[in-house]
Amino acid sequence: MPAGRPGVAGSKTGSSAAPERRPAKRSGRPGGRPPSAPTVAPAGPRDWIAGARLRTLPLAIAPVAIGTGVALLLDDGGWHPLRTVLCFAVAIFLQVGVNYANDYSDGIRGTDSHRVGPARLTGSGAARPRTVLAVALGFFALAALAGLGIVIRTGEWWLLAVGAVAIVAAYFYTGGKRPYGYYGLGEVFVFVFFGLVATAGTTYVLAGRTILESWVGGAAAGFLACAVLMVNNLRDIEQDRTAGKRTLAVLLGSRASRVVFVLFLVIPYAILAFYSTLYPLAGYVLFTLLLTVPAALITVTAKTAKELILALQLTSIGALFFGLGLGAAFAF
Repeated sequence: MPAGRPGVAGSKTGSSAAPERRPAKRSGRPGGRPPSAPTVAPAGPRDWIAGARLRTLPLAIAPVAIGTGVALLLDDGGWHPLRTVLCFAVAIFLQVGVNYANDYSDGIRGTDSHRVGPARLTGSGAARPRTVLAVALGFFALAALAGLGIVIRTGEWWLLAVGAVAIVAAYFYTGGKRPYGYYGLGEVFVFVFFGLVATAGTTYVLAGRTILESWVGGAAAGFLACAVLMVNNLRDIEQDRTAGKRTLAVLLGSRASRVVFVLFLVIPYAILAFYSTLYPLAGYVLFTLLLTVPAALITVTAKTAKELILALQLTSIGALFFGLGLGAAFAF
């Protein structure tokens, strides 16, 4: 018979006794994560500020600036500083609300688990989904309060319906059972609400009417917003495809999406070139090409997410100065 196991105290020759089993270590809490699983630090102030996605705020500011410029051009009833502030507040609060709502909706669906960009509050586990949703609804409420202030100041109660539609559209962009942002319609949303509605709505609130400049200027702002959304989705195209999020970039594919991005930039500058013949200061807005042309070149040739993030930042800043410049050209 074989000899006993060397080096094991108490072993017996020919013994068939099973080795002693030790109880598995627990995480210390029922249903807790295994000790080897990574832990995520709770979201701090920086994380919540990052979740607001401040780089998207130019898309809220630009159309209101253009609409304000058109209102000053009309000069119907003089200058309304409080109404102007409220218009900016509605747009900014709505934009931040959309960003947090997207964080919540994409996070609970698992879409953000595939992303390559900055980590999100819900998807990373840094914040509870209900907390993120509550913050999103809080900003929608602030937008609604600012809108109510506008209605009270103007007496145009039908504007409440416009505001309600904007908030509902903002939430269901990625929220609900069938979010339209998952079916290639995100660009339609930003063009309508962060282009036409924000610009023409601002002019109407301040001047009591709109003119062609309100709508065409709004279209320019809307196409710039579409460009920002396109380059953002182009960065996440493979991850969104994996997650089943069919953005316009996913539907078109990488090459066609880059072409459409450039087209989204060309149209606003064609509009700007036209208005440069009518409003002398509009020509100075062409200097924003120093930002948007590099953004276009980077997007067309980009091979990494980091390059597309830079293109997004340049496009967003370019959109801000475009809106401020065109608004000033109309006003003065």
